[in-house]
Amino acid sequence: MGTVPPEINNQVYDTLGEGWYNAQADPIALLRAESRLRNPWIEQTIDEHFGLPPNQVRVLDIGCGGGFLANHLADRGFSVDAIDRSGPSLRVAARHDRSGQVRYQEADAFGLPYGDGTFDAVCAMDFLEHVENPRAVVHEASRVLRPNGLFFFYTHNRNWLSAFLVIQGVEWFVRDTPENLHLYRLFIKPGELTQWCSEQGLDIKALRGVRPCIFSRAFAGLLLTRSVPESFEFRFTRSLGISYVGHALKQGP
Repeated sequence: MGTVPPEINNQVYDTLGEGWYNAQADPIALLRAESRLRNPWIEQTIDEHFGLPPNQVRVLDIGCGGGFLANHLADRGFSVDAIDRSGPSLRVAARHDRSGQVRYQEADAFGLPYGDGTFDAVCAMDFLEHVENPRAVVHEASRVLRPNGLFFFYTHNRNWLSAFLVIQGVEWFVRDTPENLHLYRLFIKPGELTQWCSEQGLDIKALRGVRPCIFSRAFAGLLLTRSVPESFEFRFTRSLGISYVGHALKQGP
């Protein structure tokens, strides 16, 4: 009898509560740090692409979790919808929505509750590697995008380096890391994601690697304390070897 492969532990997000915004000995602190790098880049890319006032651009955040991206974009005036299957996470996100304008909804990424061509931009940040069929999520993202819309994504490459850093390294050096937070088999090679996008009429326009700033006092503090300082940072890099962020353009008339 074959061994049953482990399942991804997405239930942990139901238990974070305000830890989404204040936990430090938890991998969610790394996600906050990643968001501080990604969010301004996404905002700038949307601004440059559409050239419209933010309130005329409608954005969907798939797998929004505690609302790091959705709340950032709403603060900047964008019209934002955000979905997640974790009700507790959505309630935390809504409490931290200073704009009071984000339309949070508990929903499934495999069957988005929106019509075709509803959004100007769709985002899936640190989400595709948490589901068994990310190809279907890309399909739904494309379906609800208008022609000339943008699909943003962030995920982890599948190779020995990402396995060592994103899985083993986090388990070693972040104290409260839960079991099966990430699974190597669900990591996604850039070529695979490029193919899935192409199948849905999404033309990738940018891919940027993301890595932690390892030569820093904050990184040394992480190694010593197994807790993530608020000053911990990530930066963009040309190498896609660990993690990568990008966006694709939906083709159309």
